[in-house]
Amino acid sequence: MTVSHRVRIEDVTTLSDDWYVLKKTTFSFLRGDGAWQRQSRETYDRGNGATILLYDPARRTVVLTRQFRYPTFVNGHDDLLIEAPAGLLDNASPEERIKAEVEEETGYRVTDVRPIFDAFMSPGSVTERLHFFIGAYSATDRVSDGGGNADEGEDIERLEPTIEEALRMIEDGRIRDGKTIMLLQYAALHVFRDGRGG
Repeated sequence: MTVSHRVRIEDVTTLSDDWYVLKKTTFSFLRGDGAWQRQSRETYDRGNGATILLYDPARRTVVLTRQFRYPTFVNGHDDLLIEAPAGLLDNASPEERIKAEVEEETGYRVTDVRPIFDAFMSPGSVTERLHFFIGAYSATDRVSDGGGNADEGEDIERLEPTIEEALRMIEDGRIRDGKTIMLLQYAALHVFRDGRGG
């Protein structure tokens, strides 16, 4: 547990420990004016994760996935969600995990991945810190069909748009996943900015 001179934990109750861990915490927070304020928050702890954007500088393509996501479905998104490959760390290093995850989901085996930043994706309620990577790929790196882990309910389709097509998919609403939007915008600014890629 994190210790801070501005936070005093008073009570922690586990509300659910089924899929991941949902807790309710009551704490006092030292405000900027010097007053202590009692607050209560729920946090969902699903562990930390990693995500990657594979790019082919010669063909100006990127690798994305499309799969069903129940939480987006219940919030009005009635189609499959287009995303960058991602997964939870499960006690592995971010680099190890993302290499395994991208192969499992897309069928591409990549050895050279580059960390670019990490971010909290929903800091109001979810504890997850997501590690972002990019990595170059080519057709010769494909070792399987991918598709994800069927035992975990995954049924993942691989997409391979150009960077220009992917950016248009953000504009027209086909891509709505935050991590994917961040990676594509990073690639547009830093990977493909000179018109050649790389």
